[in-house]
Amino acid sequence: MPVVNRIAEFSEDMKTWRRWMHQHPELQFECHETAAFVVERLREFGVDEIHEGIATTGVVAIINGQGDGPTIGLRADMDALPILETTGAEYASLTDGKMHACGHDGHTTMLLGAARYLAETRRFKGRVALIFQPAEEGGAGAKVMVDEGALDNFDIGAVYALHCKPGSPPGGFLTTPGPMMAAVDTVVINVKGQGGHGAMPHLARDPVVAAVAIVQAIQTISSRNMLAQDELAISVTQIHTGTADNVIPETAFINATIRTFDKKVQALVQRRMAEIVEGTAAAYGVTAELDYVVGYPATVNDADHVQTASQVAREIAGDANVHTDMLREMGAEDFSYMLEQRPGAYLYLGQGDSADWHHPAFDFNDDVAPVGASFFARLVETTQPL
Repeated sequence: MPVVNRIAEFSEDMKTWRRWMHQHPELQFECHETAAFVVERLREFGVDEIHEGIATTGVVAIINGQGDGPTIGLRADMDALPILETTGAEYASLTDGKMHACGHDGHTTMLLGAARYLAETRRFKGRVALIFQPAEEGGAGAKVMVDEGALDNFDIGAVYALHCKPGSPPGGFLTTPGPMMAAVDTVVINVKGQGGHGAMPHLARDPVVAAVAIVQAIQTISSRNMLAQDELAISVTQIHTGTADNVIPETAFINATIRTFDKKVQALVQRRMAEIVEGTAAAYGVTAELDYVVGYPATVNDADHVQTASQVAREIAGDANVHTDMLREMGAEDFSYMLEQRPGAYLYLGQGDSADWHHPAFDFNDDVAPVGASFFARLVETTQPL
C-alpha cells in the first residue's frame, strides 16, 4: 500500500485526530465541535482561506497552488448517527446514543491529512477547495451547501469524494462510471375509513383491508409497469393500524422507500403510486392521502473523472486493488447533489473486515486513512500538474 511518504510520517497524528472526532460525535447540522476542530487543524496547516458557517456548520478551505489553474473540490462528511456505540474502544463515543457508525470521522481525517500535505508542498497549479460537510445522514447537507454557493462561490470545476467500505480489502478502491448509488424517495400513505365493531364490519369502512390492498398493488409497479431490465426497489417498511382485536380502526398508516437510478423510472413510480392509492381507496370506500417525498438523487459518476481517479488510485494501491466495475448499489448518498452540479467521481476505500455501516460495533480502520489522504493529494497533483 504505497502512500505518500510525507503523509506516512504524520499518520499517527491522523489517528489522533480521527479518534478525537470519534469520541465527539455530532448529528446532522449540529457539527459545531467537529467544525471547530477542523478549522483549528486547518489554521495550523496554513491554508490560505477558511470559510465557516456554510450549511450552519460546513467549512470550505482554500489552498492556493503555484500559478493559475482550475479549482478542484474534495469533499468529506462530518456528521455521526443516533446509535448507542458497542465497540468497547478506549476512544468510544463520550455521548450516549450518538456515534460515528459510518466512517465520517475517517473521511474528515483523510481530507485533513491531504490538506496538511498540500498546504506544505503546493506542487500543483490552481486551487484546492476542501469541503467539510455536515448532515449527510438524512439532512441533505450537500444540497444546502450547494444552494448556499459552496461550488459557485469558489469556482469549483470538479468534485471528488471517498467513503470507507467495510468487508472490502483494506486500502483497495471500488467505483464505477455512471450511476453508482440510487435515488431515494420516501412514501407516506394515510388511509382513513370509518371505525366500528369487529363483529359488524358491514357497518364500518375498514382501512385495514384497504391498506393491505394498497401495499399489494404497489408491488405491481415493479412487476407490471417496468421493463425487466430497469432497476427499481420498492419496499414497504411500516404498516400501523388498530388497537384491539375486536375494533375496526379508523385509520391506517403506510410507509415505504423507493430506490431508482433513472429519472423517467422515478417519475413513472410517482405517477403510478398516486393512481394506485386513489383508485384502491375508492374501491374500498375509504380516503387515502399520499405524501411522496423526493429525496437524494442518484449518485452519478462522470466517466472521464472515474478514469482519472482510478488511474491515481492504481498508483497508490496497485492495479489489482482498484476495481472500476462495481455493481450499482441501492443505497443513497447526498454527494449526488454536488455531482448533479459538477462532474466528478465518488469512490469506495476498502477498510477490511469490520461491522457494517450503521452498526453499533462499527469502527473506522485507521490504517487506511493515509491511503485515502494520499489519494486525495495525488489526485490534485495529477489533475492540476505544474
